[in-house]
Amino acid sequence: MIAVLQRARNAYVEVDGKTVGEIDHGLVILLGVFHDDKEEDADFLANKIAHFRIFNDENGKMNLSIKDVKGAALVISQFTLCADWRKGRRPSFVNAAPPEMGKRLYGYFMYKLKDLKIPVESGIFGAMMDVHLTNCGPVTFVLDSKFK
Repeated sequence: MIAVLQRARNAYVEVDGKTVGEIDHGLVILLGVFHDDKEEDADFLANKIAHFRIFNDENGKMNLSIKDVKGAALVISQFTLCADWRKGRRPSFVNAAPPEMGKRLYGYFMYKLKDLKIPVESGIFGAMMDVHLTNCGPVTFVLDSKFK
């Protein structure tokens, strides 16, 4: 499982021109689920993200977690993160989870974040979405559950 974290001042996601998820401050999390991912991958990433110290303290140092700053997460399913782009000029998505499995693990990941007391908003799995955010910093990290 792979997650791209973007620290955000605010963010929202639209489907067909209607806002379906919105946060004031926190993280936009683009989440890709691979065909060989398990609940343990979601557990690992949710726990890492909840305690990952990437928000500034009073001295401007990245020393606070999303929990410390009482931030929220806007989680967006992003199967294209699982693309194999190494051959040719067109990406292959054979490594991405099948839709049913991807949707289940996407939901499980958000459940784990909520269980860790992180407010969660989301897009709609499989929908064409417009994601709007004010990236704070900018600060962006890529976390992969396979690199524990």
